[in-house]
Amino acid sequence: MPLRRALHAMGTRFELLLDDAPGARAAAEEALACIEDEDLRLSAFRRDSLVAHLNAHAGAACRVDDDFLALLALCLTVWEESDGAFDPALGGAMTALGFREAAPAGPGGGRHAPATAAAPPLTLDPAAGTATVSAGRALDLGAVGKGWALDRAAAALRAAGVERALLHGGTSSVLAIGAPPGAEAWTIAIRRPPAAPGPALEVELADAALGVSGGHGRVHTRYGETLTHVLDPATGAPARRAALAAVVAESAALADAWSTALLVRGGPCPRAPLTWAAVLPADASAGTAGAENPLS
Repeated sequence: MPLRRALHAMGTRFELLLDDAPGARAAAEEALACIEDEDLRLSAFRRDSLVAHLNAHAGAACRVDDDFLALLALCLTVWEESDGAFDPALGGAMTALGFREAAPAGPGGGRHAPATAAAPPLTLDPAAGTATVSAGRALDLGAVGKGWALDRAAAALRAAGVERALLHGGTSSVLAIGAPPGAEAWTIAIRRPPAAPGPALEVELADAALGVSGGHGRVHTRYGETLTHVLDPATGAPARRAALAAVVAESAALADAWSTALLVRGGPCPRAPLTWAAVLPADASAGTAGAENPLS
């Protein structure tokens, strides 16, 4: 019988599926502990998280550990390669729209956050081991945190000798180690959002990760307007070019970040280091856009 383990972190349900072999239970617990640890480090809601510390000292260099520095370096690379479509420092805009702590009061305050600047959202000094959030900005790693946690959990499983496992965070971030018995890959179905009806997309995963982004996952109404949680950094308003973006990459963090970037762009990006990608336009009549190297 396969072994299943799950926990609630980062506002969603994480689940691990692996063979119930000797040592598997201990490996699974270690993997879940990695996810919990990343939840504590990356949370935008905890005052004692690394993210909160950097935000409280925006404009000043702060020492961070090598692992966190690597995460921020990945974020900065995707920001550069996506021409700013992925931005790890949209905390202010998320707050202004009511997706974080209390937003500004009044029908005019915080309707949409101002467009973000073209300057880098943060700067890194690997030699000194420091990171600096740009003044006036606030880190929000919600678009990459689940994937990063899955990568850390998968590393723990591999270190324990696990050769076959499937991990997911809220079903939008999926990581595969190996393949199921007798198969070459795990088959993952991606449900289409209401704005882009049709049959589910299917993706084959083996030692790779899937990231799925869509505004329909979290919505609320503010000032009479329905708002989605994926924001366009250029405007500070919800991204509206696409209904869903799904990508396959070598790591779950990369998959998460790039699925967000393609959703914002509304189509593919030539510089994206992806195995497969599909973007469903917001207008269902337009068909599927931006397929890159689709899996057979």
